[in-house]
Amino acid sequence: METISSIHLFTTLFIILASTLTTQCANKVSETPYQEASTVFIRTSCSSTSYPRLCYSSLVKHADLIQTNRVLLTGTALNVTLASAKSTSAVMSVMAKRQGLKPREVAAMKDCVEELSDSVDELRRSIDEISHLRTSNFEMTMSDVQTWVSAALTDVNTCTDGFQESAITIDGTSTKSSVRGLVVQLAQLTSNALALINQLANSHG
Repeated sequence: METISSIHLFTTLFIILASTLTTQCANKVSETPYQEASTVFIRTSCSSTSYPRLCYSSLVKHADLIQTNRVLLTGTALNVTLASAKSTSAVMSVMAKRQGLKPREVAAMKDCVEELSDSVDELRRSIDEISHLRTSNFEMTMSDVQTWVSAALTDVNTCTDGFQESAITIDGTSTKSSVRGLVVQLAQLTSNALALINQLANSHG
């Protein structure tokens, strides 16, 4: 009698375990197409940007948020670009105060910080505007966002051009390449964001 009870208990536990594993496997199978759809959407959207690899790598980590929503994709790209602009500006501000820079180099750094500050403001306005995007105000809103992000890209490119003309050295070491690398990446992120904005604008109607 005891043996039969033990067998019955074991069978019951096995059925419960099997049922649980089947449910988990079913959940995993159902999640995979969803995740694949998000990443494919991001990759496809990024393929028409000027820097598709950077576009994809900067956005795929936010795939769960973006899903396959073009407005969320664009908003995320703007937020990623804004974060880069703020961090780059902070680095530049610190470096502009370091010892060993020539007056011309300090001026170039300060000019760049001002350009990046303008970019930050323009990107913030774009993010705020796109968060209020509606069907009724779509064309006007997208036009404003395109204008502001274009201006932000111009500001970043102006900063980049300044570093092409000035070889900045600190303690005998050239920082031109490292600083310019940060600004160039910011310019690429901004360019990609603008391309995704244009995609969104063209998708309406």
